[in-house]
Amino acid sequence: MKSNYHPSFLLLLIVILFNYNFILAQPRQELVEIKIAPDHTDWIYKVGEKVKFDVSITKYGNPLSDIEIRYVIRPEKMDPVKEETITLKQGETTIKGGTMKTPGFLRCWVYVNIDGKEYSNMATAAFSPEQIEPTATLPGDFKSFWENAIAKNNEIPMDVKMTLLPERCAENVNVYHVSLQNYKMRSRMYGILCMPKKAGSYPAVLEVPGAGIRPYYGRVDLAEEGIISFQIGIHGIPVTMESYVYDNLRYGALNGYWSANLDDKDNYYYKRVYLGCVRAVDFITSLSEYDGTNLAVTGGSQGGALSIITAGLDKRIKYLAAFYPALSDLSGYLNERAGGWPHLFSPGNSSFIKEDKIETALYYDVVNFARQVTQTGWYSWGFNDTTCPPTSMYSAYNVVNGPKEIHLFQDTGHWNYPEQRSMKKKWLLKQLK
Repeated sequence: MKSNYHPSFLLLLIVILFNYNFILAQPRQELVEIKIAPDHTDWIYKVGEKVKFDVSITKYGNPLSDIEIRYVIRPEKMDPVKEETITLKQGETTIKGGTMKTPGFLRCWVYVNIDGKEYSNMATAAFSPEQIEPTATLPGDFKSFWENAIAKNNEIPMDVKMTLLPERCAENVNVYHVSLQNYKMRSRMYGILCMPKKAGSYPAVLEVPGAGIRPYYGRVDLAEEGIISFQIGIHGIPVTMESYVYDNLRYGALNGYWSANLDDKDNYYYKRVYLGCVRAVDFITSLSEYDGTNLAVTGGSQGGALSIITAGLDKRIKYLAAFYPALSDLSGYLNERAGGWPHLFSPGNSSFIKEDKIETALYYDVVNFARQVTQTGWYSWGFNDTTCPPTSMYSAYNVVNGPKEIHLFQDTGHWNYPEQRSMKKKWLLKQLK
């Protein structure tokens, strides 16, 4: 049946859906606003230096006075080191947060109850973050493990299947649903390819996904800039189905996929995923329209992790841009500090703290892929991230050997500003073009 919608409307819908997760992730405005920030404008201190947190609370934009607030000081994800209830005068106060004796992050949470509802906010001070060292160790056979895995995967034919999606195409861009064979015979991965219609030779970007199960819409905007874009899913299912299919999988068969077969490094869930990222590079480099040289990988959270991992595994990648990488320094919790998402070894997961699971994690920890990265990289995150603690992210970033630049937006949590996304896109375009 012929669509009743104009192509430009469909393109607008795709752009809106692409940005939907970003919109949902950003904090909403509340009636009562707690503003809190360390007394250094960059939120960074030296080990042993003392931090103070400036706090103000407003309602309708007006300062609240003579109200009780409770604050808690703690290293991220760890037990409190200080907790107190005080009376707020003149709508603001300063809290002495203390210091840290080792590199890391100290977080101040503030809570207030107004008209029966509790409001909260926090800020995080960094202490010599550039000196944070990972707890994750490098297995002696790490390189050979992945070299052998990739070599075995190379024996499996890609068996590329491309389906044009006319309703998603733009005036100058073709959009395809792509299926590739990966990991095992008849096991497939899927993605959305956006490619300029005009004949030519183009740079390319591999877009790797954040955690979850969802459809994908591709990056028409990059293709309109003269860049081939391949946006992949990781779960071996088509990425153009109805949303309810992904919801059923999210709460059903794929619930908690990140811990599936964690006791076996040869069959852990992410092995197929990591190899799938390399297979996606195989596909991009097989395209006659690819310029043969300029290839980048980018993503956020799980996608930030996969960006570093893909660059660590495959030198055909020349550039990477990563937002708040997950899966970093997973063993942090075993060393009395925060580890990265999905927090496999946090105190609440005592059943996971077993030798075989801990060993497997080392082969999949972003830190050990970051040690292999020599490509030019752009990285960005904030100190208030509770999903991917900054200690874990710095553990990976600090061991990257390639040219690198970090762009801090200190007050962000597990989300980013439009300015960050714009900055990343401009950086990618500059590198690739």
